[in-house]
Amino acid sequence: YAITYKRCDAEKLLENTGNSKGKCLTASASLAFKKLTANGLKNNGQIFTGYPVIGYQGKMQTSGSCLYSSRIDTSCAWDPRIKGLFFYESSAIFPASKFGDFIKDVKNLRDINPQNFCGIDNYNGILIRYIKASEAYLGPSEDSIVIDFNYYRANDQFTPRLNQDVWEELEQMAFFKYGAKPHWAKNRNLAFLNVRQKYPKFNAFIDAKNQMDPQNVFSGDWSDEILYGKELVKFDGCALEGMCICSEDRHCSPQKGYLCTHGLVYKEARVCRLLSTSVNTDSL
Repeated sequence: YAITYKRCDAEKLLENTGNSKGKCLTASASLAFKKLTANGLKNNGQIFTGYPVIGYQGKMQTSGSCLYSSRIDTSCAWDPRIKGLFFYESSAIFPASKFGDFIKDVKNLRDINPQNFCGIDNYNGILIRYIKASEAYLGPSEDSIVIDFNYYRANDQFTPRLNQDVWEELEQMAFFKYGAKPHWAKNRNLAFLNVRQKYPKFNAFIDAKNQMDPQNVFSGDWSDEILYGKELVKFDGCALEGMCICSEDRHCSPQKGYLCTHGLVYKEARVCRLLSTSVNTDSL
């Protein structure tokens, strides 16, 4: 509890002061601790004694036990009672054939300024997993690779994030340049733009949905926006929460110095970048 609370306060302070170096220091500490403890893995359900960790999943992985705790000192890091971690999680599903090129672009973006990437190392970095092709209507039609990455989110939806443009570019690179499919429960609204075009069996899914729920009891404006990939009317600050892709400065936070501009590697991306840290991209 105390560690989580202090980490949250530290991250907010570093965000508010624009301290990328500080974020890298906290990221190094977080990664070192996770390596030491194997991020919750246990050998034989007891303690972590080293790799390889082999056995039944229920006896290996115990980091989710906080879900069943009613005590403050053993509650989950994101429990609102302790003013703990507050973050976004984005998740993209790539056809295996496109993943290598995506990673090359990510490395190019990182190499422009590696410190800009420390924000996600405070969590799990870019987490990679694999899924098989599926016949499900909204399943991947071929063997795929999934990435997840978490990043800081302010309590106020109109507060821009440190290195906001980096995560917006990575996000748009994944979903629009490489056509990744979104995880249906882990993304911001913009990840679902034109999502129906990514599923050959999307119409079959809609037919099944209409048959199972003809009166749309389980549907609403928000779910329809996500399911059909519609973009709503843009408003001031909408890009900060991923409610839109910026096309004007007012969609970012011009009063705080964040203006709408293009990506550094994926030029077609439109991102909110802090003016004082803008990069001359003519030579990139």
